[in-house]
Amino acid sequence: MNIKTLLAPLVVAAATLAFPAVAADNAQTFVNKAAAGGMFEVDSSKLAQDRAKQQQVRNFAEKMITDHSAANAKLKKVATEQKLQVPVQPDGMQKSELENLQNTTTGFDQPYVEMQRSAHADAVNLFQSYAKDGDNPSLKAFAAETLPTLKMHQDMIEKIAAANAGMPAIKSASTPKPPAPVPGANSFTEAQAKNRIQDAGYTDISSLAKDPQGIWRGQAKKDGKSISVALDYQGNVFAGQQ
Repeated sequence: MNIKTLLAPLVVAAATLAFPAVAADNAQTFVNKAAAGGMFEVDSSKLAQDRAKQQQVRNFAEKMITDHSAANAKLKKVATEQKLQVPVQPDGMQKSELENLQNTTTGFDQPYVEMQRSAHADAVNLFQSYAKDGDNPSLKAFAAETLPTLKMHQDMIEKIAAANAGMPAIKSASTPKPPAPVPGANSFTEAQAKNRIQDAGYTDISSLAKDPQGIWRGQAKKDGKSISVALDYQGNVFAGQQ
């Protein structure tokens, strides 16, 4: 079934992404985020194996289970050798996301794919940051060795999304930014929208709400000034939009 026909996106309340898009140069912090995120990937993909409609989505989920299970085991071994604590389950917010995914009755593919797009974008940032600036040589090596696999996953999920017009097309560096927010079906969750606005250099984001055109709008700060912001379904961020 083409995802165009799956019109019911997952509503995730007060949730965060699998891998927070924050640089992690502390060993324990990196282990906490990487381990919890890896378990989240496996658990969400097990749901997708059973419930996704498209074969390519199920194939992707199968690879996520295989690759992230292997990475999780390796991370646990390295972290234990470094006498660091390893989480045994996803964090509370990730559990909330899993519960919402579990309770999705129609249109499972779209929210799962969008979740994976955001999670892998943030995972690449997390592992890339630690591989460059991390404080533990063994974990830095693990991050560097795992990073190519995460980038491969990211490329896979972006291709799946691009093949389905129902997915929000996140702009790339080569895509010209439109002059104003583009109306369209927006499947970003509030947490995902907040992270993308933060990545664009804004802080203190508040009052986010999706308008009838599918555009997330809210308030934020930049350079010490309060300003209205908007995020469209393509991932474009705009300032001064009402």
